[in-house]
Amino acid sequence: MVGVVSCAGYVPLHRLSRAEIAKAWGSAASPGEKAVANYDEDSLTMAVAAARNCIAGIDPRSIEGLYFASTTSPYREKQAAATIATVLGLGNEAFTLDVAGTLRAGTNAMKAAMDAVNSGSLSTVLVCAADCRLGMPNGSSEMSLGDGAAAVLIGKTEVAATIDATYTTCDEIIDVYRSDRDAFVHSWEGRFIREHGHGRVVPQAVAAALQKSGLTPKDFSKAILYAPDSRQLASVAKRLGFDAATQVQDGFYAQIGDTGTALPLMSLVAALEDARAGDRMLLASYGNGADVFFLTATAEIGRLKPKRRMADCLKSKLMISTYEKYLRWRDLIQLEPPATAPMEQPSPVALWRDNTSGLTLHGVKCRKCGAAQYPAQRVCMVCQAKDEFDDYSFADRVGTVVTFSHDNMGISADPPNTIVAVDFPEGGRITCDMTDRDPDEVKIGMPVEMTFRQLRYIGGFYTYWWKCRPAR
Repeated sequence: MVGVVSCAGYVPLHRLSRAEIAKAWGSAASPGEKAVANYDEDSLTMAVAAARNCIAGIDPRSIEGLYFASTTSPYREKQAAATIATVLGLGNEAFTLDVAGTLRAGTNAMKAAMDAVNSGSLSTVLVCAADCRLGMPNGSSEMSLGDGAAAVLIGKTEVAATIDATYTTCDEIIDVYRSDRDAFVHSWEGRFIREHGHGRVVPQAVAAALQKSGLTPKDFSKAILYAPDSRQLASVAKRLGFDAATQVQDGFYAQIGDTGTALPLMSLVAALEDARAGDRMLLASYGNGADVFFLTATAEIGRLKPKRRMADCLKSKLMISTYEKYLRWRDLIQLEPPATAPMEQPSPVALWRDNTSGLTLHGVKCRKCGAAQYPAQRVCMVCQAKDEFDDYSFADRVGTVVTFSHDNMGISADPPNTIVAVDFPEGGRITCDMTDRDPDEVKIGMPVEMTFRQLRYIGGFYTYWWKCRPAR
């Protein structure tokens, strides 16, 4: 039966205290903090991070489709799913799809993936959901919105949780919205949303799904309900008859905030990571309607062990010291640029030629002596063998810093620029930027892992490449 084969979440390292936001505006502080994507992260790079965790140990070329769901894709006209599939190494015959325009894009994509696998059109589909939404400064959304991502692999073999039934509704309402002219998320009056938007649609959809299936709330071990905050989650769960203490999955509002499209899938990942065989789960999303899924954990649930669990992502964090730093990262204030020469515009042709070594971070490994080398060579730098190489990925390797430099004069949203040389155990040295780091903590010999990030935005398009970060 079709279901979830593997899954994983991703939470950015950085957090911003809501008290720090309130301090900047002289307003009352909401409790908790929000997850904030680094200045070089966006929905695409976060989706890559979640997907890499999800498919660790799985041959990417065995995955036939990749669906990317987001309301904050870096492009309005360019497919992000194709970029993600290339970075992961799925191959150019993979079917790729972007799903957007609604907060239930993640569950829309999950339903489409399930239908594709059930029909035999595709054998496996990787669904990635990520959002990096902006709330207007000094507004309630600025306090509540957080950044995050999740990835779910849908297939028919070695299924950890079957998808037993689905139910969906559409509903026309303008409650939470962002037009093609807006950078910030807008919402109508709070009571209207609670009573006529989320607070009406989700209970109606879940109640209808339960009635159709003949099940009751008591039949479920866990209810995974999208809600914009903890108060609304508790209210809707109570109305539906779920016990908040034992049945309702935490939506992580206090730790990371409302992560939009990604939130239902991130919550599902957390529930599956703690599930036992036979546990029945209900998943419901919201956004101009609702999608409802019934899932059951199988005997394969014990095999579901992502490299980094949701609990690990939540614990691993670095607080942003000031609200002004957050504003700089999001380009919400204008700053005087550094007195340096402007950066040259990258060439789309050169980037296209560099897809293999640049986007997938593939080098080569010598068949004669086993030395790994980056970038790809024709002559081995160790034994001088010629054209005796196999493809070799550096993306999943843990390296070691052999030297570094802090550049305070370069252009950066998070100065100083930290440039490092990284050596890998089987050979190969890569010089790159270091991100997600405390400059005072960087030292020679520290272990680092590779992470896919934005390099710059020039000429109307984004340049992506790999950086390293301290191992989380």
